[in-house]
Amino acid sequence: MNLNSNIYLDYQSTTPVDPKVIESMSPYLNIYFANPHSTEHTMGKFVSDNIEKSRIKVARLINSDPKEIIFTSGATESNNLAIKGAARFYKNMNKNEIITTNSEHKCVLESFNSLIKEGFKVVILPVENDGILDVTKLSNAISNRTILVSVMALNNEIGVIQPLEKIGKICKLNKVLFHSDCAQAGGKIELDVNKFNLDLLSLSSHKMYGPKGIGCLFVRRRPRVRLDPLFSGGFQEKGLRSGTLPSHLCIGFGEAASLANKMMSSDNSRINYLSDYFLNYLSKKNIVYKINGNKNLRWQGNINIQIKGINASKLIENISNVSFSLGSACSDNAIEPSYVLKSLNLTKKEAESSVRISLGRMTTEEEIEEACIRISSVIHKLYKQKDQNSYD
Repeated sequence: MNLNSNIYLDYQSTTPVDPKVIESMSPYLNIYFANPHSTEHTMGKFVSDNIEKSRIKVARLINSDPKEIIFTSGATESNNLAIKGAARFYKNMNKNEIITTNSEHKCVLESFNSLIKEGFKVVILPVENDGILDVTKLSNAISNRTILVSVMALNNEIGVIQPLEKIGKICKLNKVLFHSDCAQAGGKIELDVNKFNLDLLSLSSHKMYGPKGIGCLFVRRRPRVRLDPLFSGGFQEKGLRSGTLPSHLCIGFGEAASLANKMMSSDNSRINYLSDYFLNYLSKKNIVYKINGNKNLRWQGNINIQIKGINASKLIENISNVSFSLGSACSDNAIEPSYVLKSLNLTKKEAESSVRISLGRMTTEEEIEEACIRISSVIHKLYKQKDQNSYD
């Protein structure tokens, strides 16, 4: 491998578009470009029919009816539509309470907080120190005024997997809607809307080797889940999401979902091997690390670790051509520990020593081997600088 070549290890942030997805999308940009809602002519009908085939492919990924798939611009819109749409519709039925956790994606937490101004009672449950929700605490929090529970399937920062099946049973027993942000889970772990008793589920194409700008919301038909739409328009997508569908993006999303179904097992086997290789290499080089979050209930492609004696921002500053993320967020030009890491009750020092390295379908063994060399050499360089400063 060329020493100057870039190694991308930030797959939780976004994924490259699979070549087969690009190939499937291309004709819909300049050959089959008709409006999919203009079904009175041949080309429009052809495009519309193929979008429906894509809807079927997405539905298969989560074991739903294709009629329950609503295309959106991505998981952020899907989460907003699920949370605000359900809350506003069912508020008229003398209910005003919604429940989530403190480690959700920002768009979920901001959607919840925005509803406080509309008179809703927002309950944000803390996760345990391993990032997993205690389902007993959830059960105790639900009341006869609860409309919705929203819990992410696979955490974008620390990779832990929540017990969706247990949560779904609790919600069904209490006749409460269950929504899950599955943007990070799509194509990585099993998603079954019936097994998990999900009423609403959000997906994002660009997290599973599809194009950016497209996602979907699963909305259960039986028993029927009702939502207030976020905006008005031409009643596309069953009146829940008005606007002309971007044909090429829908086609690409469908192909990405189809590939995810076929390749999930092989992808995970290879990613698990590469993840183990990376962590074992650190140990061999006497680099002390600790995994953030539950060590067992996790997706192994997300390696969020504290590296003892290292400031993570300095590590990233000093390493060239390896793309990975801090375990912290930038706010007002100041580095502050991520709220997700704070939810694990990490100290500021522990959070500041945390990095997220995420692997994916296109990650090669050669890249991991080279990344191990580059990262470990910089860590030891920082160790030496620290020792020299201490001596001085």
